[in-house]
Amino acid sequence: MKALFIGGTGTISTAIVRRLAEELGWEVWLLNRGNRQEVVPEGVHQIICDISDEAAAERALEGMSFDVVNEFIGFTPDQVERDYRLFKDKTKQYIYISSASAYNKPAANYIITEGTTLANPHWEYSRNKIKCEEFLMKKYREEGFPVTIVRPSHTYDERNVPLGVHGKKGFFQVIKRMQEGKPVIIQGDGTSLWTVTFNKDFAIGYTGLMGNRHAIGEAFQITGDETLTWNQIYQTIADALGVELKPYHVSSDYLSAVGDKYGFDFEGSLTGDKSVSVVFDNSKLKRVVPDMRTTVRFDQGVRIALDYVLSHPECQVEDTEFDQWCDKVISVLEGTKNNI
Repeated sequence: MKALFIGGTGTISTAIVRRLAEELGWEVWLLNRGNRQEVVPEGVHQIICDISDEAAAERALEGMSFDVVNEFIGFTPDQVERDYRLFKDKTKQYIYISSASAYNKPAANYIITEGTTLANPHWEYSRNKIKCEEFLMKKYREEGFPVTIVRPSHTYDERNVPLGVHGKKGFFQVIKRMQEGKPVIIQGDGTSLWTVTFNKDFAIGYTGLMGNRHAIGEAFQITGDETLTWNQIYQTIADALGVELKPYHVSSDYLSAVGDKYGFDFEGSLTGDKSVSVVFDNSKLKRVVPDMRTTVRFDQGVRIALDYVLSHPECQVEDTEFDQWCDKVISVLEGTKNNI
């Protein structure tokens, strides 16, 4: 079996490429700009090309065909429209990575299935994903374009620690605050439910959909089965660091209001996603991919991530702007308490 990945070196796709190449014996090709060669497994073929240059991509793909094309960097309708033009005659299956953030926030039921309404008034990213899905499914219904939609939620790997509130430079400043004994901001009261999935587990579900005739024309969410509160997530991280957690709870609405002028899109990432309780019903996926299971619990995965991050200085990206912003938010709110 022969697969092409558009991208292929990100948090999710790296684990899938590795599983296909090293465990399942697929012929794997990547089409990307070649910026992360160090994570590409031996034997994987690369086409160095910027797919946004459609003419160049068409030349690079001339004469090639694939059993599965996997789109990991398609965020807007014009990008999937381009893919349709490039691959409609070159693949037996096109798998599009959408997002579980596309589900309505809040949904009518906290238990999320693939039938949950798609609507997110808080996040343009999610609305664009919905538009991409709609275009692709229209092509399936009208022309038989062999699309499969995949909706990940919060997936992480050894280079990332999943958090709710962080700055534009990523998670590490929150880890540093924990290590320094400083309070860390948690959205809401920390009791909303959330699911985090290690990328190795995601790859089990995803590869089971590849070349699977039962996946054509269907949408699937892929997450682990472990559901935690945000308080439990932060406490597990602190336990793995061996430090005391000093949580500081702030409403998502307040964070959105005071973060906006600093360029922190908390309305999208919190109100439109992480502040809402969700529990994913993965029974549809498991009917089609019986091997899907959680093999890495969060307490195990976060230790893998922290061991890697704390031993690799390039992952320790500090964010002084976010650090100072946290201190200011906490100071203002404490001052408000004292003035009442």
